[in-house]
Amino acid sequence: MNHSTRHGRPRALTRAVVAVAGAAVLSFGALPALTGTAGAAPKPDIRCDELYKISGVRPGGLPAGDASRVKSLWDTYDYVNSGLQWDGLPAPEPGEVSDDPDDYKKGTKERVYAYWERARTKYPDRWSDFGTWLREAYIPPSGHDPRGKAFEAKVVRDMGLVGPDWICQKEVTFKDPDTGKEYKRTLDAYNKRTNHIVEIKSNGKHDPAQAPKDRAWSKDPKWNGSRYTIVHGQPQKSGTTKFVQELRTNAPNRTVTTYQHLSSANERPPAGGSPYKQGNGLMTPPGQPGARTGGADMINRSQPTPETMRRQIEAARGVPGAANALRGPGGVDFSTLELQYVGKPVKGKGVDYAFSAKEDPEENTGWGGKAKAQLISDSFLTWLALTPDKFWVNLNPDEPDRIMDAKFGTTDAGRVLLEADLRMKHDFYRAMDPKTDLGRRYWAALPKEDGKPCMPGLRNWIEPKPAQVREQDGGIYILDAPLRLKSTAQTTSTPGPGEPICTPDEAETAAAQAVIDAMIVPAVEKQINTEPQYADLRRVYNARVAAEFVRQQDAEAPTDYRSVINSNDVSKWPLRAPNEKWDKNELFQEYRKIYTEGEFQYDVPTAGGTMIYIVGGVDMSKAPKKNVSAEQFRSEHRYLPRTKDTSVKAMTNDAERDGTLFLGGNTAGENPGSKPDPTPSPTKPADPGDGEPSSPAPDPSSAGGEPSDPVTGKEPDGDLADTGSGTPVGLISAIAVAIVALGGALVWWMRRRKAGTAAQ
Repeated sequence: MNHSTRHGRPRALTRAVVAVAGAAVLSFGALPALTGTAGAAPKPDIRCDELYKISGVRPGGLPAGDASRVKSLWDTYDYVNSGLQWDGLPAPEPGEVSDDPDDYKKGTKERVYAYWERARTKYPDRWSDFGTWLREAYIPPSGHDPRGKAFEAKVVRDMGLVGPDWICQKEVTFKDPDTGKEYKRTLDAYNKRTNHIVEIKSNGKHDPAQAPKDRAWSKDPKWNGSRYTIVHGQPQKSGTTKFVQELRTNAPNRTVTTYQHLSSANERPPAGGSPYKQGNGLMTPPGQPGARTGGADMINRSQPTPETMRRQIEAARGVPGAANALRGPGGVDFSTLELQYVGKPVKGKGVDYAFSAKEDPEENTGWGGKAKAQLISDSFLTWLALTPDKFWVNLNPDEPDRIMDAKFGTTDAGRVLLEADLRMKHDFYRAMDPKTDLGRRYWAALPKEDGKPCMPGLRNWIEPKPAQVREQDGGIYILDAPLRLKSTAQTTSTPGPGEPICTPDEAETAAAQAVIDAMIVPAVEKQINTEPQYADLRRVYNARVAAEFVRQQDAEAPTDYRSVINSNDVSKWPLRAPNEKWDKNELFQEYRKIYTEGEFQYDVPTAGGTMIYIVGGVDMSKAPKKNVSAEQFRSEHRYLPRTKDTSVKAMTNDAERDGTLFLGGNTAGENPGSKPDPTPSPTKPADPGDGEPSSPAPDPSSAGGEPSDPVTGKEPDGDLADTGSGTPVGLISAIAVAIVALGGALVWWMRRRKAGTAAQ
C-alpha cells in the first residue's frame, strides 16, 4: 500500500499482517516450505523441464554416492538482486524520516530509510550504522529467491533432471512417528519413479527451518526405500555435514547423499545499476572509480577489527533468511590477501585484477580486508609513481641521514620495507638461540678460537628470487614471488658493545659462513616466505611485480596510468591509519639502541661471550621475473584464467589450491546492471514466519522493476621483458658480529641486560 500519512489502528493491524507475510518471504526465500495445513490439497505436478522452459537436454541424474563436481566444469550463473539498486545509498539526515515504511511509497529511498529507523530502534546494538545495515540486512534478502530459482534451473539443466519423471516444486507430506506431527514439504525436485528427493541449495548450508520436516522424512515408514540428496552450490558447511549424518542414522534403510555442484553466483543489480554506488578506488588510475562488484563487495563488507567483525557476523546471522545467504566476508582470511593478477591497461578502459586469500570455512574471520587491499593498491601505485632509484631503505648506524628516500618514507610501501629490514635482523639472531635445537647445533658447529665460537661480521639481506609469472590473456599472472635471504662476511666501523675476542682468518670466515648458510639462513628464509610477520612484505613485493608489468605496457602505448608513472607524486597514497604518524627516524633510533646495547642474551656452554650488532639496507629498484612457458602454464594452471575471470564478477574458489579464494574487480567499475535471458519464475510457497522481520527486502515494485529470473586461436607466447639484472638486487640488510669475554660463559646481551633479563 502506498500512503504518505498515517491512518490509525485499523491500518496498523493490516500492516502487521503484511509484515508477517513479508517475514516469511525473507526467512525462506527460494526454499521449499510448509504451505497451508497438512490436509490442504497438493498442487498439480509440473515437470522440471517445463517449469524452467528447458529443452534439448538429455536425461541424466545425480551421482549414486557423495560427490563433487569435477573442477573442469566449474562455472558461473547470473541472477538479479533488485535490492542492489540501493547499494551505496547515503545515510539519511537525523529526523528525515519516520520509522514506519508504510508512510512512504514503494521504490523510494525514504521507505528504505524508514526500514532502517525501525531496525535500529528495535536492535540498536546491531544496526546503529546505516551502511552496515544496508549491506548486511537489507540488500541480501532480496537476492535469495531469484538466486535460488536460478541455481535450481541450472542444476536441472546441468544434471539432466528432465523428462516426465522429474517433478519440481512437488508438494508431499512427511509424518514424524515419534510426535505424530505431519509436515507438508515442497521438494525442489522429485523423481516420482525412483522416489529420489533433491534439495537444491545455492550456498553450502541446510536451512534449520527445514530440519524438523526432513527428520520426519527420515523416520516416516511410508518413505522407506526413498533417496534424499542435498545439492550445494558452495562448499558444504560443517553443520550441514552433521545434519546429513543425523539423517543417515535415522534412516538406515534409505539413502542420504550430498553433491557439491560448485558454481559461482554472479549477482547483478537491475538494469542501470545503482546511482549511489561508488567504486572502491583500488588499483585505479586517474579518472576511474574502482570496482563496484565481485570481490570488491567482500572487501567493502570487511570490518577493521576482530571485534567489529564478530559483531557484524553475529548481526547478519540474526537476519531473517540468513540460512539462504551466500558466504560472506567472514569466510575470508584477509591476513593472507595477495595480488595474483593484473590485466593489460588499455587507455579508456578498466583493468581487471584479482586477489587471493585463504578461506575460513566456518566464516569466523573476515576482518582487516580494507586495510590489506588498500596496502596492495597503494604500494602498486607508489611503485608506479616513484622512479626506481628511490626504492631503497637503509639501516646503518653510520648513516642516520640516509635511512630512506624522503618521498618513499611518506608511504606505507616504504614503511613496510624498513620495518621488514629490522624484523629480519631480530629473526636472524633469534634463530641462533642456543636454547633451541637449531641454535645449539649452530654454536657447536662454528669454528673455535681459544675454545670460543668465532665468526666474522655479517651482512645479511633479503632479495627477490625471480618471480614466476605468465603473461597471457592480456595481463600478468603472478604465480609465485618468493624471497631469498643472503648472507656474507662484512665489517663495520661503528663499534657495538664489548670488544671482539677473535679475528677470523679467511679459512675461519669461510667455515663460519658455511655454517650460517647451512643452518640459519634457510630457517629465516622460510619465515620470510611463510610467516605472518612478513605478510605485508610479500604483499608489497607482489604489487612491485605487477607495477613493473604496467610500466612496460605504458612504455609500448600510453595508458591511463601515464600521468602517475615517474611523477614522483605519492600524495594520494600516504601513510594510512593506524600508521599515519609513523616516523622513520623513530625506527632508526630503536635500531641504533639495539645495535649499541645488544638485544639478546644467550648462554653458550663455552668460555667468553658473544654480542650481535646490526647494520643494513634495502633496495627494491629491480624486480626480476622468470616467465613460465605456455606448456607449463597449461599443465599446472589450466583453471587459473577461468578463476580470474570469475573473481571479477564474484568471489570464487581456486580450483588449483584447496582452501583458497579469489576476489577480483575492475578499475572502471564495469559489470553494471544486466538483463540476463529470462526464464519463468516458479511461484514458490513459503513457511509462515514468526514475527516481523527486522530487515525486510526491498519491495518487489521498487524502482527497476522485479528482477527477471535467469536461466542461467593463437597461443600467447608469454614473453615478458626481464626487468632485473643477472644478479637480482632486493631487500638488503646486514648484521655485524663482535665477540666479547664475559666471565666464564658466552653471552649474547639484550637491551635489558642491566636488569639481568635473558631472552627466552
